[in-house]
Amino acid sequence: MAIKKIGVCGAGTMGAGIAQVFAQHGFETILFDVNQEQLEKAQAGILSSWKRLVEKGKLTEEAKSAAGKKLTIAADLSDAKADLIIEAVVEGLDVKSDLFSKLSAQNSNETILVSNTSSLSITQIAAGISNPERFAGMHFFNPAPVMKLVEIIGGSHTANSTIETLKELVKSIGKNPVVCKDSPGFIVNRVARHFYVESLKIAEEQVASFENADALLESAGFKMGAFKLMDVIGNDINFAVTNSLFQAFHGDAKFRPSRIQEQKVKANQLGVKTGEGFYRYSK
Repeated sequence: MAIKKIGVCGAGTMGAGIAQVFAQHGFETILFDVNQEQLEKAQAGILSSWKRLVEKGKLTEEAKSAAGKKLTIAADLSDAKADLIIEAVVEGLDVKSDLFSKLSAQNSNETILVSNTSSLSITQIAAGISNPERFAGMHFFNPAPVMKLVEIIGGSHTANSTIETLKELVKSIGKNPVVCKDSPGFIVNRVARHFYVESLKIAEEQVASFENADALLESAGFKMGAFKLMDVIGNDINFAVTNSLFQAFHGDAKFRPSRIQEQKVKANQLGVKTGEGFYRYSK
């Protein structure tokens, strides 16, 4: 099917970034969230991002104007109707399953539903959907407008035609699709989890400070140290993914969540979005 209209559910950092990418590439895009304030914040952030791209000469004023006309926001779930709907809400199975059950009921049987989950089972999320053959994972990486990789994950019932449609769609927005099977953490998060977990162990054991650990990683060629990156992603999200993998791998010690990060989450020190995480930020 020809995908012309995109729905994005969840106006957090990732959802806003995904909506920005599709609107910028000419797709009619609707960004949904139950929180009107969050929606307006996301919209303002997208417009600000486009403004910066124009100032840097990476986007024309005409393209910015055209992209702005493609983007709309909605706080009513009944407005979330499209050819493709991408879910980017909290990393919780019950929340995602409930949302997809509602989306499936109000959309066409031709609509493709995808989850941006980074760790949960695609097959399990699809269990309550009427057309599981049209459901898949489409995992973007933060920041979505910049990162080129997108993981496409098929569940046990996902049709090959759905995977092929998603691959072509991802290419059309200038991203690189990588197809993988439904396995805990898929490819990137399964491998990268130890980048975070071992860095946190270093901090727990007081081998090095957050700053020194990040400085050493960056000097070794990483664009951003683990603690800086966790602050950008959000400690709540990063901690939830680690917990998910820890459970999925039956308590394997190499995926053990960090007490330091757990304390950050409990204290609402989530990183950039709250003004404090492993570092402090001006809001």
